[in-house]
Amino acid sequence: MPIRARRTPTPSRVLAIAAAAALMPALFPSPGAQAAPTARESTPVYSYADAVRESVWVDTGLDGDRDGRTDRVAVDIVRPREAAQRGRKVPVIMDASPYYSCCGRGNESQKKTYDANGDPVGFPLYYDNYFVPRGYAYAAVDLAGTNRSDGCDDVGGRSDVQSAKAVVDWLNGRARGYTTRTGTERARATGWSTGDTGMIGKSWDGTVANGVAATGVEGLKTVVPIGAISSWYDYYFARGAPLYDSGPDRLADLVNSPDARARCGHVQRRLADGAPRTGDWTPLWEERNHVKDAHKVKASVFVVHGQQDLNVRAKHFGQWWDALARHGVERRIWLSQTGHVDPFDFRRAEWVRTLHRWFDHYLLGHDNGVDREPMAAVERAPDRWTTDRAWPPRATATTTLRPGTGTAPGVGTLGVAPARPGATETFTDDPGLGELDWAAEVDTSTPAKAGFVTRPLSRDLRLAGSSTVTVTATPTTTSAHLTAVLVDLGPDTIRDYGAPGEGITTLTERTCWGASTTGDSACYKETAARTTDVAFTVLSRGWADLGTWADERRGRSLTPGRAHTIRVDLAATDHVVPAGHRLALIIGGTDRYLIDPPATRPTLTLDLTRTSARLPLVGGTPAFLRATSGTAHPAAPRSAPPAGVTAPRPAATIPGGSTR
Repeated sequence: MPIRARRTPTPSRVLAIAAAAALMPALFPSPGAQAAPTARESTPVYSYADAVRESVWVDTGLDGDRDGRTDRVAVDIVRPREAAQRGRKVPVIMDASPYYSCCGRGNESQKKTYDANGDPVGFPLYYDNYFVPRGYAYAAVDLAGTNRSDGCDDVGGRSDVQSAKAVVDWLNGRARGYTTRTGTERARATGWSTGDTGMIGKSWDGTVANGVAATGVEGLKTVVPIGAISSWYDYYFARGAPLYDSGPDRLADLVNSPDARARCGHVQRRLADGAPRTGDWTPLWEERNHVKDAHKVKASVFVVHGQQDLNVRAKHFGQWWDALARHGVERRIWLSQTGHVDPFDFRRAEWVRTLHRWFDHYLLGHDNGVDREPMAAVERAPDRWTTDRAWPPRATATTTLRPGTGTAPGVGTLGVAPARPGATETFTDDPGLGELDWAAEVDTSTPAKAGFVTRPLSRDLRLAGSSTVTVTATPTTTSAHLTAVLVDLGPDTIRDYGAPGEGITTLTERTCWGASTTGDSACYKETAARTTDVAFTVLSRGWADLGTWADERRGRSLTPGRAHTIRVDLAATDHVVPAGHRLALIIGGTDRYLIDPPATRPTLTLDLTRTSARLPLVGGTPAFLRATSGTAHPAAPRSAPPAGVTAPRPAATIPGGSTR
């Protein structure tokens, strides 16, 4: 499909109120009735200024803080007053988050605000401004232990998931809600809510959406996880290799309210004890693994992820997507070139239009065709997108590539033919270097990595999906970490995912997306792509502790001088290596900034006859053979291209916000 440049986005025009009013009977049917199949788009026919703004506390049925009573979570709601007055029920869009008071949401770090009586005034993000006038309610849920909720935050565990699931149950009349945090006056949603709920959120918020979907709760019709975690173990570790130097106990301490910090020490201890830095799989991680429960998902899923997200790595969307596909879950995906960035900030107008149609279809029942559109949209270059009817494309086939020795130590070849018997490569772990250093010197014999490179391609070669690398290595010490990266060797202009903003620049101009009030503006700062010229692009990466060679859930000391074989899972990607570029597989030790070093500094010898990469190539092995045969025309070099983008150190070690 040809790549078409997109213009700077501008807001979609708003349909006239008079025209919209004529559609109201079709758009908002009487309670219990289905939306008319001919209705194609909800329009802003309700007053945002006059909307009902209320707080409800929903009983989760848990007593996480051990105070002798079940925890209630705060739900701040804004919904169209006229709909309730006319006896019309509305569906609900929900964002359940731990960040509403500690850290803020979105590119401008917005927090909830309240009036002197404690009633909600300001809701972060644009969802309320845009969708409430169109006949939706919006619910912002404080996870247990955060902001105005009881209980303790347990970082992705039962309390997190139940915080939001209980609200879905309440919206459907299956749980109890109250008008105050401690009182007995009941609050009911069945008089104004259809019960149909769509959950959305970035990072931790999207992770909760995944978790609630994985319970199979009735009434949850769709989830939109943006840069979301699918398994909390994989947020902190990669097959035993530690990705961060802190644990979930510190993350809980960040988001818990002051009251929760005082009463939730037992949860902090449980988090610390259950997440040892050894990287071993424990019951704590099993509870926080949503991938294993993908078979329970009944909701449709709209996944959005940055392929260069070094906070919530791309492995999360890949394994979640694959699990959903195995169980036939209706799904869609957007993949950007950014890091940890919301689509509202990298493709705003198209995102709002698409999300509007998505919710109209799954929550209002409009037959608008959104479910028949291409499954995938992929950013090929800054602000240039292509689509696919299925993802990965149906022509994708796993292809095994094998490393071979070259003309100098550590500078090898990559192809389909096996290495000659006895072929080896050796490198020594240097924790001061990482993927960008290795890629910049892939054609140079250096002691800290082994690089394997194809010849220049004669035609484009596309990877779409998740890769694995099988490595057989003999260490000189009792501990070792491994990194495997795939690199597109050739000049390009990409989003600068390693810079502040992770691929975007925030501008001063604001555009408005919905209705505003004095206390809640619908106007947000515009953004533009932040780009950089590069000599190469790291397109996928993965890590492992070699000590897990025998059991991926438990590490052990290595035997120096003995060969160990291990599989390294690489993050999912969709990338086209252009004709004239080369594809490289690099194997090294500690990836600076991205994993912690092992206790020792090993030298590792790779057995190339027992080392291989399994890559998802569109067109499979024949496509690879065509691309690596014939006459290649070298890509035109840019003037003095830099070796790579700014070192991709994660902007923060918490999953939320633009840097969170």
